[in-house]
Amino acid sequence: MWLYLHPDTEFGVSDLAERLDVPLSTLHREVVRLDEAGLIVSRSLGRNRLIRAALNNPAANPLTQLLEVTFGPRVVIADEFVFPGMKQVVIFGSWAARYAGQAGPPPHDIDVLVIGKVNRADVYEAADRAAVRLGIEVNPVLRSVKQWAQPEDALVKQIKASAHLELVTIF
Repeated sequence: MWLYLHPDTEFGVSDLAERLDVPLSTLHREVVRLDEAGLIVSRSLGRNRLIRAALNNPAANPLTQLLEVTFGPRVVIADEFVFPGMKQVVIFGSWAARYAGQAGPPPHDIDVLVIGKVNRADVYEAADRAAVRLGIEVNPVLRSVKQWAQPEDALVKQIKASAHLELVTIF
């Protein structure tokens, strides 16, 4: 999952085991199986084994789509960004644009708009938790329900005019 959700990155097996908090021996067995199946590409660099997703495998695109839907940013953001006073959560920016099919490089962060009257510390803690789970920076922005409904704010206008995903609505 981690490799396909970070397709442009090569990971050391030891580093990945630590990041995923799994025993190295367990991950090594899975790496061997995935390599034999052609789902990952591995190479040695000194004593390190480096692995990455095999994007030329016919299963790569459907597998990536399935993983995004089940474990990706939409799921994690919706899971982490739920707290008192929150009315709506919106993903916008480059990640939303790629999700909508717009061409461009893989995003290096995820922009999240939180609408409602919330504790700012809760929002930033949620962003930190989501970033750890996703392995990508999560940038939260806060706006009131009124600011979202009657956009005079330049950022809200920009979000509404571009690709965005409205994840959670609690009205």
